[in-house]
Amino acid sequence: MADPTPIKPCLWFVDQAREAMDYYVSVFPNSRITGITEYPDEKLDEHFTGMAGKVINGEFTLNGVDFVCLDGGPLFTFNEAVSFVVSCADQAEIDHYWAALSHVPEAEQCGWCKDKFGVSWQIIPAHMGDLMQRPEQVQVMMGQKKIVIADLENA
Repeated sequence: MADPTPIKPCLWFVDQAREAMDYYVSVFPNSRITGITEYPDEKLDEHFTGMAGKVINGEFTLNGVDFVCLDGGPLFTFNEAVSFVVSCADQAEIDHYWAALSHVPEAEQCGWCKDKFGVSWQIIPAHMGDLMQRPEQVQVMMGQKKIVIADLENA
């Protein structure tokens, strides 16, 4: 049997794909931009109007996970129906990713946050299931924005 075809998330940005790739690879270890293709000259197609120099296909890797992205304009936007889970080893790692990725305070709830590009993230302990065994722990978690492991352990 042939190797399975990899599945890659594709992120549609209005016009910040290059900035987002640069930012994300600075946040996550073992990350890099692997390719950027810009829109061709606007004169070639009416769909390219105003897009010259923007990203038609960006490829990057975040800690071993491959992504693609593009600048597609304002037709589609991100929402909470899709999020990326970051399983953290400890509180220091949670704190690092939370500081880097949470930019919309009103979107913070139970370890969920939204970055400056509108992408939703879940910043949680890798052993979250173990921390949610008792109703008291679930109640504490429901009141948290950023997950605080010690509060869940002590609930």
